[in-house]
Amino acid sequence: MLLPVKPYVWDTNSLSQVFRFYYPQNFPSFWIEFNKLVIEGKFLSTREVLRELGDGNKTASAHQWATKNSQFFPDPLDEETRFVTSILAIPHFQQVLRSKKGKPKRQTADPFVIAQAKRVSGIVVTEEVKTPQGARIPNICDHFDIPCLKLQQLMDREGWEF
Repeated sequence: MLLPVKPYVWDTNSLSQVFRFYYPQNFPSFWIEFNKLVIEGKFLSTREVLRELGDGNKTASAHQWATKNSQFFPDPLDEETRFVTSILAIPHFQQVLRSKKGKPKRQTADPFVIAQAKRVSGIVVTEEVKTPQGARIPNICDHFDIPCLKLQQLMDREGWEF
């Protein structure tokens, strides 16, 4: 396995996907590698993702794992909060605060995931797709020159085969 040069910063949707499709009892070698990189600090996220996992709409196993691995979800630092402000200072990117129906989102981890990746010079892991004139994570990452990839791309990059 190749070790990542940069840490991976996980969005809620990719983390939820891991728990929906890679059951620990069926993919133990996946979880050995995953947990190893969590312990080494090469996989991380942010407190806002932990909040989204606990909102009742995500998998219960993800939330259980998350509460046992709090180091994966550090609180945002001042530098990250300032960068979130920079993201939201761009009127177009303020859409990230609204749902698809235009209503304010109750939980909004996206700008914090991006800010964490910026702070640690990391790579965002998300299942979101860049859209023309969009305000999705890949659009914002592209604007700020922050690398972004999907779970499958991460596994390919790491040479993971299970």
